[in-house]
Amino acid sequence: MSELADLCARHCPNDGEFSTSLEGVTLFRRSHPSEELCGVQRPAMGVVAQGTKSVSFGPENVVYGPDQYLLVSVDMPLVSFPVEATPERPYLGVALEIDPALVWEVMIASKIQDDAKGAIAPGLQVSSLEPSLRDAILRLARLLDQPGDQTVLLPLLQREIIFHLLRGEQSQAVQRLATGDGGGCVLEAIRILREQFDQTVRMEALASHLGVSVSGLHHQFKAVTAMSPLQYQKQLRLQEARRRLLVNREDAAAVGFSVGYNSPSQFSREYKRLFGAPPSKDVERLRATLA
Repeated sequence: MSELADLCARHCPNDGEFSTSLEGVTLFRRSHPSEELCGVQRPAMGVVAQGTKSVSFGPENVVYGPDQYLLVSVDMPLVSFPVEATPERPYLGVALEIDPALVWEVMIASKIQDDAKGAIAPGLQVSSLEPSLRDAILRLARLLDQPGDQTVLLPLLQREIIFHLLRGEQSQAVQRLATGDGGGCVLEAIRILREQFDQTVRMEALASHLGVSVSGLHHQFKAVTAMSPLQYQKQLRLQEARRRLLVNREDAAAVGFSVGYNSPSQFSREYKRLFGAPPSKDVERLRATLA
């Protein structure tokens, strides 16, 4: 077992998602490939310490392992699950939230040229984990065993990791976090769709509000998220519906209406298409997994 995997295993004694004493750092452990995670992911980078992980967003899917890192640079509705995971050799992973203000500070301090202006970078990408970035992440994880050092070293290591990301092949996507550029009108469209996920959003009105054509909005949005705006909104609705069904134990039809569906049959059909089972059976399976 690698040192990073050993650290994750010791601080994740059971399957689940674990917040840590390190601000913005979350650890994951899964012992079975069927244990999927769903939700809207805020900007972050993910590193696999052991095993491999599959991530789906819209029609796209990526699989990555210990020699790679995942970068999410815009809010993305994701479905993910470990591909390689057993009780003897569980999937172990680390996620680090990325603070846009910190990215901006590092860009200024390091005099990194802002070259994201006008460029459209995908909102989710997988890249090779370079040795310098791997080393910085390992030193960050070591702070889990060094609580007395965290106050001084954590801010330094967070900046170092961002510095390496800004010098890597996903530099434009990282810069977008600080500048709000590199995605054209997409970031504002995402904000509106998230705020109004349960409402009918007319694409003509949205495009007009953003000052672009409907076709231009569709093209830029899909280049960043791999989805059309309406597909993105649908994912938001279904992710929220699943959360409400699991947490609040509400009636499926009522939940469908609450997230914007007018037809229970359409809600059930689209829910099954995304999660593989109708609402009641899917939630029953999830509760059995979490029990």
